[in-house]
Amino acid sequence: MRRTYLNRFLILGLVVLIGCSFGAPLFAAGKKESAPAFPTKPIRLIVYTAPGGALDITARKFTDIAGKYTKATFVVENKAGAGGMVGWEYVLSQPADGYTLMAVTKTLIANLVATDSKIDPFSLDWIAFLINDPECIITGKKNKVKTAQDIFADAKARPGQQIWVAPPGVDEVMTYKVWAKAGITGKYVPYDSGAQAMAAVIGGQAEVYVGNPADIQGKPDLMIAVLSATKRLPQFPDVPTFKELGLEGLDEESMWRGFAVKKGTPDSIIAWYDDLFAKVNQDPDWRQFFEKNGMELVHYKRDKFNQMIKTELQDFKTYLKK
Repeated sequence: MRRTYLNRFLILGLVVLIGCSFGAPLFAAGKKESAPAFPTKPIRLIVYTAPGGALDITARKFTDIAGKYTKATFVVENKAGAGGMVGWEYVLSQPADGYTLMAVTKTLIANLVATDSKIDPFSLDWIAFLINDPECIITGKKNKVKTAQDIFADAKARPGQQIWVAPPGVDEVMTYKVWAKAGITGKYVPYDSGAQAMAAVIGGQAEVYVGNPADIQGKPDLMIAVLSATKRLPQFPDVPTFKELGLEGLDEESMWRGFAVKKGTPDSIIAWYDDLFAKVNQDPDWRQFFEKNGMELVHYKRDKFNQMIKTELQDFKTYLKK
C-alpha cells in the first residue's frame, strides 16, 4: 500500500515538472501572443509625381523630420504617370502590410474623376491629412488686370474673353467655382505645368493663374490678387480673401497633401503611423518650412480624412462632368 501511494506521488511530481519545463501549457492555455514589431524593414514611400515637385519635396521633408522620432528607414520612390494612377496601381499591387506608404494630394482625386478611372477610391485607406495649402488667384504686377477688382470688372466687360490658366484638376475646378460665385465667364486654358502657366501670365498671354501662395516665391513679376481663407493670412497681410470681396463659400478651397496606405492594413500599424504623424505635425522645423508660405498644418486621421474624400469625389464629379 505504501509503495502504491509513493508511486502516485512520484507520477504527480513528474507531471508538474514537465509542465514547468515546457512553459506550463496546461495552466497557461489562452495566453495572447504579442503583436509582431513594426517596422522591421524599410518602408517605401511612393510619390506619384516626378522628382522636384511640391509633393516630392513634401515627402522628402517628411522622411527627414520622421527620422527624429523613429529608427524606421523610409525610401522615397517616384512612380509618375497617368495623373497618379501609375503610382496608385503600384501601391495596390503590394501587400497591405504598412511597408508601402503613398504620398497623396487633392489632385489625385481630381484626376481619378477626370479620367473615369476604374480604380476604387477607397482601395486606399486615407490615414493622414497634414497640409492645407490655400487656393489663390495670381496675376502679373505689370499687367493691366492685376487686382481682384480689375479681374472682375474686366471679365464683366469682356464676357467669355478673359483667359485663366492652370494645370487640369484642382485649380481648374477652382476656376469654375470662382466664375460661378462672381457671375463671370472666361476661357480656361490648361497647361501641363504651373511654371508654364505662370509664364503665360507674366508674358501677358493670360490674365489669371490659379494656384497657391508658394507659387510666387522667386517670381517678382507675380502677385496674389485674392486667396481662400476665413481671414487674411499674416504671411500675406495685404491680400484680401474672397469673403471680403463678397464671394461666399470660397473660404476653404485648398490643395491638401497627406498620406495613404492600401486598404486592409492592420489597425496596429495605422496606430503606429498615427503616432508618428502627430509628432511630425508638431515638429518646429516641419511647421516653419511650410507655414512661411501660408500653409495650414493639421493632423486629420483616417475617419475624418476618408469622409473628406467622399465629399471631394462628389465635388469633382459636379464640376468636371459639366
